[in-house]
Amino acid sequence: MPLLEGQPTVWQRGLRRAMWVLLALALASTAVLWQKLENIQTQLARQSAEAGLSASQALLTARQAQDVAVEGSAKIALFDQRLAEVALQRSQIEDLMQSLSRSRDENLLVDMESAVALAQQQAQLTGSIEPVVTALHAVDARLVRAAQPRLARVQRAVAKDLARIQSMTLVDTPALLVKMDELVLLIDEIPLANAAPSVAPDKPTLARTPAEAVMQWGERLLQAVHTEIKDLVRVSRINDPQAALLSPEQSFFVRENLKLRVLNARLGLLARQVDAVRSDLNLTASTIARYFDPQSRKTQTALALVKQLKTEFGSFEQPRVDETLAALAAAAGGH
Repeated sequence: MPLLEGQPTVWQRGLRRAMWVLLALALASTAVLWQKLENIQTQLARQSAEAGLSASQALLTARQAQDVAVEGSAKIALFDQRLAEVALQRSQIEDLMQSLSRSRDENLLVDMESAVALAQQQAQLTGSIEPVVTALHAVDARLVRAAQPRLARVQRAVAKDLARIQSMTLVDTPALLVKMDELVLLIDEIPLANAAPSVAPDKPTLARTPAEAVMQWGERLLQAVHTEIKDLVRVSRINDPQAALLSPEQSFFVRENLKLRVLNARLGLLARQVDAVRSDLNLTASTIARYFDPQSRKTQTALALVKQLKTEFGSFEQPRVDETLAALAAAAGGH
C-alpha cells in the first residue's frame, strides 16, 4: 500500500511512542525523585527542627550546668572559707589547751616548790626533819598522779633527797641547851688565872685553959705574920700575859662577855645558825683557856662541857632539799 504524503511512518510512530514512553518514564522518575526530595526535605526539616530543639535544650542544659558550676564554685569557696575558719579555731583551741596544760604544769611546779621550800624553813626552825619528809612524800605522790615523763627527773631528785634526809643523824637539841645553861652557871665559879689562892679557914679550937689559950694565940699570931710575909711574893704559872694583867673590873667583864658568848651560841642553836654556833663555841673555849686557871677542876669541867658541845654539834646538819628545788626550777624553765 503506498504511503500518503503527510502521514507519519511506522518508524516515526514507534519513535514517538518511545519518546512518549520515555517522557512518561521521565515524568514518573521526576515524580518519584520529587517525592523523595520532598521526603528528604521533610526529614531534613524535621531533623533540623529536632537539632534546633536539641541545641536549645543543650544550650539550656549548658546554662543550667554553668549555673550549677557557679553555684558549686561558690559553695566550694564557702566550704573552703569555713574549713579555714574551722582549722583556725582548731589551732586556737589546741593552743589554748596547750596553754592551759602548760599553766597547770607550771602551777603544779610552783606549788610543789613553795611547799618544799616552806618545809625546809620549818625544819630549820624546829630542828626536825619531819616537815621536809612529809613535804617530799606529798610531792612524790603528786608527781605519781601527774604521770608526766618530763617530771621524771624531779621524781628522782625527790627520792634521792628523801633517802638522804631519812638517813641523817639527829642532834639532841634540848640536851645541848641544858649543857649550855650549865656552862653559863659554871662560868661564875671558874677561878681566874691571876686570882689569889684561897686561904683555908682556921680549925675550930676546943676549950682550953687560959695558959694554953695564950700559947695558942701566940702561935696564931706567928702563923699570921708568916702567912702575910709569904703572900707578899706569890709565884704562879700564867700562860697568857693578858690574863696576868687583868684587873678586877676587867675580870668581871671577861666573865660577862663569856656568858654572853655562850648565850649567843644558845640563840644560834635555836635559830639553826650552824656556823655562828661553832664560832661562838670555839671563842668560848679559847677564852676559858686564856683567862682562867687551867689547873682548877671547875675550869676543866667547863672546857669538857665546851668540848662535848662542839663534838655533838659537829655532826649537826641542816635538812636540805637542794636537788629537788633545782630539778623543780629546771622543769619550770622547760629544761
